[in-house]
Amino acid sequence: MANPLTPTLSGKLAIVTGATAGVGRYTALGLARRGASVIVTGRDPKRLADAKAWIEAEQPGAAIMTEQADFASLRQVRAMAGRILSDHPAISILVNNAGLIMTHRVTTEDGFETTWQVNHLAPFLLTNLLLPALKANAPSRIVTVASEAARSGRIHFDDVNRERHILGLAYPQSKLANIMFTFALARRLAGSGVTAVAVHPGFVASNFGRKGAISAAIWALVRPFQISEQRGAENSLFAATTPDAAAISGRYLVATKPAKSPGQSNDADAVERLWRLSADMVGIAA
Repeated sequence: MANPLTPTLSGKLAIVTGATAGVGRYTALGLARRGASVIVTGRDPKRLADAKAWIEAEQPGAAIMTEQADFASLRQVRAMAGRILSDHPAISILVNNAGLIMTHRVTTEDGFETTWQVNHLAPFLLTNLLLPALKANAPSRIVTVASEAARSGRIHFDDVNRERHILGLAYPQSKLANIMFTFALARRLAGSGVTAVAVHPGFVASNFGRKGAISAAIWALVRPFQISEQRGAENSLFAATTPDAAAISGRYLVATKPAKSPGQSNDADAVERLWRLSADMVGIAA
């Protein structure tokens, strides 16, 4: 059950992307337990149905809706955003949780390296498309799940699609982009009542990195140091619900505390350059 000291979200709508399993599913459950109506998104209809049933079993009476979109298709992201805005003109919380790790280079139907698109371009586009509904219901929150992996990342502005650089660094690059996107977004939203914050979920024991990205032997060695998926959701839930929005707006949180952000995220020119590049890639005004 939700902590009785946690602010209620009754009457509020939350969206959690990539919520069919892992941290995303526990984030959706946590928001439902606080009284929010929750839209869970994912790319697979059966997994969406299973996630909805699981949350409703864990929290009887929860108001759970589903939306299907594959983030490897910007066309599907736009279509999903259109459906959401048509049905829900006021949104209180958006948690950009969806993400992946690729073991080999694959390009999307839009022509971008898949990690770059799914982890960064798709949430960048979705957030911008949903901004009118978030602003209409201010105070509201945008929480983007990044990672400490960003500390080994760098935005190669001339090669974000990893055609010349090592694919293995595509994930850290995308997580750094999540943080830089959040910082640029927070500046644009100053005074609007919409809070933008990036979070690190912790080193979570989930299937996220296990499916081919990390060998079974290495996974077995690091397993004792991992935290549960439920604990991994705590930072997102804190960012989405803490009453002190001013203390976290435009920040990067680790274990619910503002942390020094990595590398290029401290370069204001690079942050703005990434925003312009991303806007051009997804076809929206910068």
